[in-house]
Amino acid sequence: MTSGRGSLAGALVLLALGFGVGQMVPPVLFQPAQGGGRAQRAAAPSDPVPTPIPIPAELFPEERRDIEVFRAASASVAYITSVALRRDFFTMNVFEIPQGSGSGFVWDGEGHVVTNFHVIQDASAVRITLADQSEWDARIVGVAPDKDLAVLKVDAPRGHLVPLPLGSSSRLLVGQRVLAIGNPFGLDHSLTVGVVSALGRELRSPSGRVIRDVIQTDAAINPGNSGGPLLDSSGRLVGVNTAIFSPSGASAGIGFAVPVDTVAQLVPQLIKHGKPIQPGIGIVPVADRYARRLGIEGVIIRSVNPRSPAERAGLEGLSTSRSGRLVLGDVITAVDGRPVRTLDDLLHAFEAAGVGARVTLTVVRDERPRQVVLTLTALE
Repeated sequence: MTSGRGSLAGALVLLALGFGVGQMVPPVLFQPAQGGGRAQRAAAPSDPVPTPIPIPAELFPEERRDIEVFRAASASVAYITSVALRRDFFTMNVFEIPQGSGSGFVWDGEGHVVTNFHVIQDASAVRITLADQSEWDARIVGVAPDKDLAVLKVDAPRGHLVPLPLGSSSRLLVGQRVLAIGNPFGLDHSLTVGVVSALGRELRSPSGRVIRDVIQTDAAINPGNSGGPLLDSSGRLVGVNTAIFSPSGASAGIGFAVPVDTVAQLVPQLIKHGKPIQPGIGIVPVADRYARRLGIEGVIIRSVNPRSPAERAGLEGLSTSRSGRLVLGDVITAVDGRPVRTLDDLLHAFEAAGVGARVTLTVVRDERPRQVVLTLTALE
């Protein structure tokens, strides 16, 4: 977890497992920054590169493999520190306050680095230390608070950048060996090894949305490991370490990672647009709590946006009777045959389908269900 943010980490894991309810942090959207970051300190070309110690032949094959994966992947793992800028009331001088630290990893040769949103959430400035110990000012390119992901950018030469190979989280199996790498407690690269202990978990994001298909692992995720990579036994990225549930408050417990399939879908959007592209149909929904009060399972349409797919499909929102009472319009109860009980269910179904996909909605009006086919569009 991010150093100095025990309360945030605790809130994440408690909410993920249903043991408590914390205050939801509203989404924060950064505009894509312009200009480049400057190097704080670049390693000199003449700096000696330490020669790795040869791997002893008498080690077990699993040990040799873990060592090889750690050595290869460490070149991609970065240390991230965030600071907030404050102005002194008396002198009016601007000074920096450390906000915390975490981990990240190099995404491509263009200098993009992926980490958790909560690692840089309140930062006024971000600095990244790459594996070769060169330090760089970073700028925030895009964030996805709903998935606890962020993309940073450093203007480092390609020789400093070693991207991680991507794996697939959809092919993971419970019991499969995984490795977590990060910078716990602000120290140098550290490795923990475990197995995938469960799949399909849910975790509450900083924005309050549910992250689905989360990977659960018994590999220790220490403070400062947030944003670091979770790797398979071949060294391919399968997840981004995000949270840990620990009854004792120590690092021993259940770790959680955002699946790489979600990461691979969102990162290009964050790089290009600075935020995720949300597929939708152009409706304003009613909050879930009001639907529950009415005993309705589904998403109540409050209003329909003009010239939207929903309007073209004939969907209707709430209306007012002559006596002044609200009258229900359409209630969405399923997408492509899968039940929709909450707004989060609906958004997840749209995200899984993607912009441009044709979906079949089951909607109910006046207690009569019907099928409506429409095309998802990108929402502003």
